[in-house]
Amino acid sequence: MDIRAINDEYSVSGQIEVEDLDAIANLGFKSIVCHRPDHEQPDQPEFSAIAARAKELGIEVAHVPVGSMGVTAEAVHGMVDALDELPRPMLGYCRSGARSTKIYEQTQHIRG
Repeated sequence: MDIRAINDEYSVSGQIEVEDLDAIANLGFKSIVCHRPDHEQPDQPEFSAIAARAKELGIEVAHVPVGSMGVTAEAVHGMVDALDELPRPMLGYCRSGARSTKIYEQTQHIRG
């Protein structure tokens, strides 16, 4: 797990595992947004497994998938909603962290 801070409120990571969630909670993250569609790769954990453990730890979650079509207007609006509704600091993750970074950057144009 390679967490990279974008700013004080938002960080990104490549794919996380259920086992990573205790460390994520200990780092103080209050919410997680997954930007990966389920079944993108056969070995990736399903979002529901990540979400279940996160909720046990008191971390709020959202699933805003960004697939092969890239960052869509629908995904950007879903991310804006997540930013408006979920507590910070927030961790966004995808396969490498690139989609999580890109979608966050696009929300900044909308949110000002």
